[in-house]
Amino acid sequence: MLYQINKKLKKISLDEIDENYITAGYVNTSQLEEISETLGFLPSTVDACKIANKNFRSGVEIYDEYTFTELRIINPNDKNGREDCVALYIKKNMIIVVDVEDYDESTKSKFMAAVERYPYQTATLEKVIYAFIDLLISNDFKYIEDLGNTITELEEDIIKEKTEDDFNLDMLNLKKQLLTMHNYYEQLLDITDAIEENENDIFDSEDLRYISNLGLKITRLREDADSLSSSVTHLQDAYSSSLDLKLNNTMKLFTVLTSIFFPLTLIVGWYGMNFQSMPEFAWKYGYLYVIILSGLVVAALLILGKRKKWF
Repeated sequence: MLYQINKKLKKISLDEIDENYITAGYVNTSQLEEISETLGFLPSTVDACKIANKNFRSGVEIYDEYTFTELRIINPNDKNGREDCVALYIKKNMIIVVDVEDYDESTKSKFMAAVERYPYQTATLEKVIYAFIDLLISNDFKYIEDLGNTITELEEDIIKEKTEDDFNLDMLNLKKQLLTMHNYYEQLLDITDAIEENENDIFDSEDLRYISNLGLKITRLREDADSLSSSVTHLQDAYSSSLDLKLNNTMKLFTVLTSIFFPLTLIVGWYGMNFQSMPEFAWKYGYLYVIILSGLVVAALLILGKRKKWF
């Protein structure tokens, strides 16, 4: 589906493309094959659109007449964790987005919103690209903020010693999410950098400021994601320290208990020697004497340990 942006948004056919006006299109892979030869797209790039790219850093290919790249898109609000994948063809006054995997057509909706974002009379190719990518990351600031709040809550759980058994797994999932976000923004920065370099001279240098501003916004998102990733690492260290402290306290308790009850072992060993000359054996109150002696020793050590703050 191709559109021409002039004084209004007009749906056009391939033959009606006018290089003097902006052409914006959202097509599937079958439609791409039909128009690729006319538009001068290499077969290798067309073949690349047939399989969704599983890597973010796919690179940007610069040709004399156009720029090509694949874009893997994160949907933070998708509960199923699905990621869209589209390809971009950018020519002079033309942008074609290829639907490689657009599960719920959310990317298509954002592209059409980008096409209609600016008044048609003032629209430029750079503005359309800016609007499209800006809409792709529009929810990311809130998403990263929510992740930050989640990390803060986990930190509170550590301080209050209310961590769950799967705490480490939660940390690992957070790190994976943030690493994915980092790679996603690096991918977008690759695209904005390639556009700003304008090697094939298809952009108006005056309007490249929109792409520059977009790059700054993406850079802030990447830095926020990296900052949260560092926070998760510190949180894991804090959790490990908390576990070590609990273990140390447990070992300290066992050591104190051992110290308190060790004299009883000595008493038992002493009176377990069964020498005939031991007077307590023949004493009527010998058994009671040992019980009282053991109790007094334990009580004395408990009082001493309390005063010395052993426990």
